[in-house]
Amino acid sequence: MSSKASSKAKSDNRAGRKAPDAVARAEAQLRGASVRITEARVKVLAALLEAGRAFSHQDVQESFSDMDRVTLYRALDCLTDAGLAHKIAGDDRVFRYSAGAEHGSEPHHQHGHFKCTRCAKVFCLDSIAEAESLQNALQQSLGKGFRSHDIEFTIKGWCADCAH
Repeated sequence: MSSKASSKAKSDNRAGRKAPDAVARAEAQLRGASVRITEARVKVLAALLEAGRAFSHQDVQESFSDMDRVTLYRALDCLTDAGLAHKIAGDDRVFRYSAGAEHGSEPHHQHGHFKCTRCAKVFCLDSIAEAESLQNALQQSLGKGFRSHDIEFTIKGWCADCAH
């Protein structure tokens, strides 16, 4: 990643300059999910909560130079397993992570994404469709008996920064 892209990733998620409320929210979410609170998990979840888009492991790694790769992978896996974040599989074979997944017995990943084809940023589209309406559309198209557990669709275009 170029130094320009690196500094852009750092400024995008403001890691290291997390707002106190993001740290408090991260700790509260970890507690609520009955996940052991560690410095790495709090830092990573707070950064994801503050971000307006999904981040690759590399984006997060560049923001936390004091955290080794394995610790970061473990923190991201823990947050994903706990339903506090979700992992987005990109067509570029890069996983990106975003805060805000469902809790409880509901499926964790029931929404779409927007991917900028210029800068490769990925944004969650939480408000486009509720999981129930997507499930209803599935059953109307394919018939009763079909049930989704993950929904992945991506709208591609240019983000606000790249559209100029």
